[in-house]
Amino acid sequence: MEIPSKYDASQVESKWYDYWMTHNYFHSEPDEREPYTIVIPPPNVTGVLHMGHMLNNTIQDVLIRRARLMGKNACWVPGTDHASIATEAKVVAKLKEQGIDKNDLSRDEFLKHAWDWTHEYGGVILEQLKKLGCSCDWDRTKFTMDDDMSEAVIKVFVDLYEKGLIYRGYRMVNWDPEAKTTLSDEEVIYEERQGNLYYLQYQIEESDHTLTIATTRPETIFGDTAICINPNDERFSHLKGKKAIVPICNRVIPIIEDDYVDMEFGTGCLKVTPAHDENDKVLGDKHHLEVVDIFNEDASLNSFGLHYVGKDRFVVRKEIAKELEEKGILLKTETYTNKVGTSERTKAVIEPRLSDQWFLKMEDLVKPAIKAVLKDDDIKLFPKKFENTYRHWMENIRDWNISRQLMWGQQIPAYYYGDGKEDFVVAKNIEEALQKAKDKTGNTQLTIEDLTQDKDALDTWFSSWLWPMSVFDGIRHPENEEINYYYPTNDLVTGPDILFFWVARMIIAGYEYKGERPFNNVYLTGLVRDKQRRKMSKSLGNSPDALKLIEAYGADGVRVGLLLSSAAGNDLLFDEALCQQGKGFANKIWNAFRLIKGWDVDSSIDQPETSKIGLEWYEAKFQRALLDIEDHFSKYRLSDALMTIYKLIMDDFSSWLLEIIKPAYQKPIDAKTYNEVITAFENNLKILHPFMPFLTEEIWQYISERAPEEALIVASWPKVRTEIDTALISEFDFASEVISGIRNIRKQKNIAFKEVIGFSVINNENTQNTFDGVISKLGNLEAIQYTSSQVEGALTFRVKANEYFIPMVGAVDVEAEVKKLSEELTYTEGFLKSIQKKLSNDRFVNNAPEQVVAIEKKKEADALAKIETLKSSLSSLK
Repeated sequence: MEIPSKYDASQVESKWYDYWMTHNYFHSEPDEREPYTIVIPPPNVTGVLHMGHMLNNTIQDVLIRRARLMGKNACWVPGTDHASIATEAKVVAKLKEQGIDKNDLSRDEFLKHAWDWTHEYGGVILEQLKKLGCSCDWDRTKFTMDDDMSEAVIKVFVDLYEKGLIYRGYRMVNWDPEAKTTLSDEEVIYEERQGNLYYLQYQIEESDHTLTIATTRPETIFGDTAICINPNDERFSHLKGKKAIVPICNRVIPIIEDDYVDMEFGTGCLKVTPAHDENDKVLGDKHHLEVVDIFNEDASLNSFGLHYVGKDRFVVRKEIAKELEEKGILLKTETYTNKVGTSERTKAVIEPRLSDQWFLKMEDLVKPAIKAVLKDDDIKLFPKKFENTYRHWMENIRDWNISRQLMWGQQIPAYYYGDGKEDFVVAKNIEEALQKAKDKTGNTQLTIEDLTQDKDALDTWFSSWLWPMSVFDGIRHPENEEINYYYPTNDLVTGPDILFFWVARMIIAGYEYKGERPFNNVYLTGLVRDKQRRKMSKSLGNSPDALKLIEAYGADGVRVGLLLSSAAGNDLLFDEALCQQGKGFANKIWNAFRLIKGWDVDSSIDQPETSKIGLEWYEAKFQRALLDIEDHFSKYRLSDALMTIYKLIMDDFSSWLLEIIKPAYQKPIDAKTYNEVITAFENNLKILHPFMPFLTEEIWQYISERAPEEALIVASWPKVRTEIDTALISEFDFASEVISGIRNIRKQKNIAFKEVIGFSVINNENTQNTFDGVISKLGNLEAIQYTSSQVEGALTFRVKANEYFIPMVGAVDVEAEVKKLSEELTYTEGFLKSIQKKLSNDRFVNNAPEQVVAIEKKKEADALAKIETLKSSLSSLK
């Protein structure tokens, strides 16, 4: 089989992915093997592949492919999330383009459009993951709106309601006026924004006196139902028991007293708007104030807004400020920076709003989840620093607002049969609801037509918090074979931004419904940032097209580029040059393979001693690397694991081993060496496969014809040996420095490699002669002579205490050489003095970082060694 001269990823990747799919290597069924399970963090069904997905899924694929090679029953469950807010927004926008208003459609009509949209665009991101090489069990692909998944969600809602954990309450919630739905506290992102502080003058009823309040939101004066002062504030003692008149709308409101008011902030007088501020609502309840809601669901003003009816809140803010100024009510304006809540999904500014919503009590539910992570260590977070974030969220948790004013999502299974607030039942379907309503009311005449289902949908996270169980049907059928085999899952790979949204909630659900953890380990990746440390985003235009990167550098090149710069929990500073490095790495491996396969093999010749010792050294080096790789994987240091493999293949295998065993020009290689280097190369491919699956499978299949069951994807991970010949590794490290010294002199003196040179050594280090043959071969030496005295008229260098001598080759201008070495000696001695002066300065040594001092000490040691070498060279020339 002829091997192409260049590796072409575009010709390889689809070929092997189709091959893996055809032979069903990704599919898993319960059997006698140890399971290794990962569930994908389901991307939004609306999504397309971006850099964060690329990083997250590359890491998961590395873990799953390695588990497969280690003989485990690897199961990686893919799927998508219905993303109720994002998807509904996209469907509404598409309908708008067609001249259709969502409000003119029935629920069923809207859902038909939503499903059409999902079927048309929903699978895009999963298809893109295949381009990256992700070896998911595609037969198990799930969607959070699948019938069985929805049934599980409804079953859990009913169960929690019946346990008294779900309740309906009239509460102040976070309202997204763009999506026209409520949000949970965790879906609100607080941003610092610069605005204004408006100082407004209110008239005191039946008096010439006024009071001044400071507000950032003058448009909300229409909802004022009180002015509050601190009872200890003597400045306003004359206002106690009085009433004030709200500007423009002229509503008369009471002046109340409460020590909640900060006497130092603003003017010390606080306008109270119970319908539009959570703290004001608390004050309102305490003082029995009227609640006046001035906003429509899109945050335009309603009829309470008088001549501003129908106008957006921010438009009104500008216009009312102008009106108040014209009327002499706005006394002054100051710039003011405060934190503004915005919707995580739509970026709209959140509006506090009072409404009836469904809530899940969290206080008791979180206790096992806190214990599992923070006390028992049943679930480990990598890196550990995120435990503090987890603790803060979980110990300060509030009840979860689980209802959304959307059509896309699981409809809340509450059925109303009367006019009262408690005239409802909760049931898994309408037939069961009818029976419950009859039992509750005693009215046997009720029919299905008398029941109306709650219009709200459940929060999307209320689906995905069941994900590790529901993908194995563990909610509907808690003791089925698959949930008992695959659960708990092993590793979860996700971003820290959803540590609470998703990770913590899955842990809560796992303990509530299975009585155990949903996963063993959580590996939290960093965010992908550009070289300027900016988060990658469409709006900044700094996020490369994921598929174009794959097209340019190959999937393997992109995977390597991502992982080389990705330490656990730390943000990834993405540089496209790293993908080029990954592509270059692939080419280097391909060329090494072509070199080996290009040698003629002769089974009649014996194995040279140099090849024997070289292969023994590489096996020891490989085994030590294998131990390091195991350690890195155990700590989720995938970047370090890859770098260990990278150095092993680039340096030890390609730069050293292949040079050691390479036959002479146009000479054959012995069969024993050839077979052993092929075995070593195959082991390299096995440990590299999880990171670069396409390249490694391509070379694996070129090495020899393989049956499907012998494909690299299902090969065996190399066996780890606990005993490693570390002495051999140390001896070679020393020998490699000697070889580098020889090569440097050849380069400096323009001594061609084909020219055989003499070589002598004063062996002050008592080094073994194990690698003398290798040194001779790679240095092209006559023979290594051991001596006890310096060789006159020779070029010299040192490795530690050993001195090495190369007799002059050809005519050398000794005088010029002495002058050159003398100048270099003078410069080095001057450099040494400057370093020693710095190190003798106690202030520097005591205050500089430890690493900086260590660097300076290394410079001193290197300078001292160089001075000795130069002096030795000079003495041999004189």
